[in-house]
Amino acid sequence: MIKVSSTVKNETLYIAYFSLILSVLMQAVFILLHKWACTVLLGNLLSLGAAILNFFVMGITVQKAVTLEVNDAKKLMRSSQNLRKAGLFVAVAIGVVAPCFNTVAVIVPLFFPRIAVSFRPLIKDKKEVTDK
Repeated sequence: MIKVSSTVKNETLYIAYFSLILSVLMQAVFILLHKWACTVLLGNLLSLGAAILNFFVMGITVQKAVTLEVNDAKKLMRSSQNLRKAGLFVAVAIGVVAPCFNTVAVIVPLFFPRIAVSFRPLIKDKKEVTDK
């Protein structure tokens, strides 16, 4: 069993918090448009959980890959990426097919981690600021 590094934990928490904030904003948009239903919340939760889990597994894989030889690391990263994509595909397929999920609310949160990563350089940790 691999020990999860503090960097993976911290970055996953950052992604989770940022994605949660964006999810709340998405819920607010549905409410303002008078399109909110329980299916929106369920779709959001399904996709948000899948996206955060995907990011966490990627972090664990990178943590493991840096300890391997180059070719082994490439193979590990490639297989991890394929499995993670398959997992996201299954989550989206379930969310689109099952009537208890709103399709838009399933698809949109998949982009939240990417948005969070884009904003990461703008948001400094307190520790980083005090270390300088």
